[in-house]
Amino acid sequence: MRGDPSATQHEDMTTTPAPTKNTPAFFAQAGLSFGIALVGLVLAIIYLPVDPWVRAFLAMTSLFLVSSAFTLAKVIRDAQDDKYLVNKVDEARMEKLLSEQDRFQVSGRRPPSSGGAPA
Repeated sequence: MRGDPSATQHEDMTTTPAPTKNTPAFFAQAGLSFGIALVGLVLAIIYLPVDPWVRAFLAMTSLFLVSSAFTLAKVIRDAQDDKYLVNKVDEARMEKLLSEQDRFQVSGRRPPSSGGAPA
């Protein structure tokens, strides 16, 4: 025998993960590591013993790489936010439908008869 299907359905609806919050220490660590890496890259390009056109090429490539990394991070974050928002909207719709459903409502219809035979 199986369990109550409504309980299984209810469990599936409540598995929406909560959004994670970053701690201030993690935020600071991420900012510092990005800053240190960027400063190291700039210093390496400045003091690299090559022609100026090679240095300019590396600087432009580095700038493009950094801006692309920011864009990629934003796109991933937005996709995760959209997925979370869609799940929350679906969950709210289901809760509204369930709250509007009255299980104890008495219907005005009579139950079907058993073919005219007296009980």
